[in-house]
Amino acid sequence: MKWIAGLFAALLLAMPLAAQDLPQTPAAWAEADRELMVPVEGGRVWVRVNGVSDDAHPPAVMIHGGPGGTHLAFGGLLGLADERAVILYDQLDSGMSDHPNDPANWRVERFVAELEAIRQALGVERWHVIGHSWGAAIALEYAAAYPQHTASTVLAGTYISTPHWIMGTNLLIRDLPDAVQADLLACESATPPGPEVCDPATAQFYRAYNGRPGNPPFPAVARAYRQRYDGQGFNPDLYNAMWGPSEFRASGSLRDYDGTGLLSRVDGSRVLFMVGQYDEAQLDQVRDFVTLTSGAELAVIPGGSHSSPTERPLETEALLRGWMRRHDERTAGQ
Repeated sequence: MKWIAGLFAALLLAMPLAAQDLPQTPAAWAEADRELMVPVEGGRVWVRVNGVSDDAHPPAVMIHGGPGGTHLAFGGLLGLADERAVILYDQLDSGMSDHPNDPANWRVERFVAELEAIRQALGVERWHVIGHSWGAAIALEYAAAYPQHTASTVLAGTYISTPHWIMGTNLLIRDLPDAVQADLLACESATPPGPEVCDPATAQFYRAYNGRPGNPPFPAVARAYRQRYDGQGFNPDLYNAMWGPSEFRASGSLRDYDGTGLLSRVDGSRVLFMVGQYDEAQLDQVRDFVTLTSGAELAVIPGGSHSSPTERPLETEALLRGWMRRHDERTAGQ
């Protein structure tokens, strides 16, 4: 891609001064154009914005996973800010946001209200709501509660139901080598073996479905970005309280969560399910969600796992770009 950068630089030299003064095209892992702390129930959340939007190109807001993760998973997708504003944020008690660490704040409805508070603070009328993993549950809840503010909804790495998720991960375990299956089942038993057995077995699962080997290493710009914007990083206390000790067993407050009933309440023609080819969100179950959502579409990121936004950013960006453009045109035609 170096020749493209060189050509772009040469074109800039040939342009009038006024054109040279324009902002450069946003790039992956770019610094924020704007940062702010938005008051929400329980504290303040950190929000960053790149690019600008107009009525024909509503902004995109991206909701990270966890619970307890950070916005860093989306750093490689900031090139989308060349045609609309891209809004990233850290949920309360994660990353750059306030960390009151009060379990009273760890409720699904509060996380949904947090997203709406960001919309109001930024003065956005309608936006594309893109949620990944746990963020997909927030995105679905938001789309059902605020359809007037939702241009489209993307449910990536789709978690919207704990019973379905647990069933799916246990089906995926069956595709692993017999010895790994046996170790994982033992690790989930009432008398698990020690970390010398459980840690390598869990790592095998992640290598298969959540960060596959052979992907290019993070570029230096991504590592520099993490140093600047990671804040307090992932919050294991929040994760354990809401989810539990592993991907295969939910013992926290989300153990009975099931948002599938919301699928019939949203405009399915504005919903995209997006998963990696080897995603931890088991593909057959996501197909069932598509069936329950009249008019919805399904996109599979080739070669991607549950970490597709970071390991397959170009493919992910292309799918999101095409999806949002199409729905921009649909809205403009109404």
